[in-house]
Amino acid sequence: MALSVGVVGPEDLVQRVTAVGAPSGTTLVPLPYRHETEAIGLVEQAHSDVDAFLFTGVVPYTIATEAGVIDRPAMYVSYDGATLLRALVELLRLGHNVTQFSIDTLRRAEVLETLIEAKLPTDRIHVLPYRPGLTSDDIVEFHRTAREKHGALVAISCLGSAFHLIENEMPSVRLAPSRYSIRSTLQALILTTTGQHVGDAQVALGVIDLPEPDDALAADLITLGGSLAALPDGRHLVVTTRGLLEQATEQFTRMPLLDHLAARHSTAYVGFGVGRTAAEAEALARRAAARATSIGTVAGVVSMSDDVEIVIEPTGDHPTTPRVPESLPLLARRVGLNTQTLARMRELTATLPDGLTTQDVADHLAVQLRTARRVLKRLERAGLAAPTGTQQHGRTGRPPTIYLIHL
Repeated sequence: MALSVGVVGPEDLVQRVTAVGAPSGTTLVPLPYRHETEAIGLVEQAHSDVDAFLFTGVVPYTIATEAGVIDRPAMYVSYDGATLLRALVELLRLGHNVTQFSIDTLRRAEVLETLIEAKLPTDRIHVLPYRPGLTSDDIVEFHRTAREKHGALVAISCLGSAFHLIENEMPSVRLAPSRYSIRSTLQALILTTTGQHVGDAQVALGVIDLPEPDDALAADLITLGGSLAALPDGRHLVVTTRGLLEQATEQFTRMPLLDHLAARHSTAYVGFGVGRTAAEAEALARRAAARATSIGTVAGVVSMSDDVEIVIEPTGDHPTTPRVPESLPLLARRVGLNTQTLARMRELTATLPDGLTTQDVADHLAVQLRTARRVLKRLERAGLAAPTGTQQHGRTGRPPTIYLIHL
């Protein structure tokens, strides 16, 4: 599968990334800027040209994320301890004192751990971890204060715009990501993007059970971009892909098709199966359609190969559809989780009403991270959870996603 990755960052670092190169079948599209605030416009302009974005650092990544312009896989190259060690060696070669310096963007614990491993003192090291909203002026002021009040002899910066402002005032070094960091991040991004594309291309089959013929059904299914066929038992078979189904159902949260069918029929049952093969998808679709008949007079169910089953009901107030209160047992049935897990999630949501992360869920439920991710994914597919941003707090790795839960 051919992929294109947009590389966003200052021109010299974009050139550094493209010089490392990409695996066969992947094209790197340079998107250089003069100042990190231009990252938003670059991402918006490149939406139709690239499948994913690779940022040369956390700053442009955070700026674009907070602006809400990233709608596809995106990662940033981290500045790890090896990057700092390389800078310290260069400073020593130039005759500078590497026991008294100020450094921005990296986490304090990471800086100190690197120095301790190098058997260097840490008592005169000043660190400004990156946080959302931090500007180049803030970083420059930090380095100036570290020099004037704390005796810092060298400034080490990860932000190009800050480095160019401070380099004429004191000895300064600009960190650049290592080839290893670039290569490993790019590989992870390609795997993520490929996985998403494969998921979008999964087979999705639907079984529609109506009490009488419906000449308008084909028109209702145009948004699914698939084909419609009659089954021997009188039901209808819909063939499409997971990506198109997700779009038509707004990430499996609502199904306009149900509203249309409810307006024309006394009963209507829709079951979609999403699988890796047509046979698997058909088996799941038949199971989903059978499940729909036990929910109400008009209902839809989406079944997936990872044991996820999502119940979708019409959004309109149709008198033939029984209205059931959103109790925990009902929500548990919709989501595919047990009632106790959902009750614990409701407790956690009350504690963290502004959003929570996978780690929060893992800690509260006393489960592994992969189990916590599965819980959040099921809530998200059922329309009960939505990603609202990322948690930074000085992180230089990929920041965890924050989810807002509605239970």
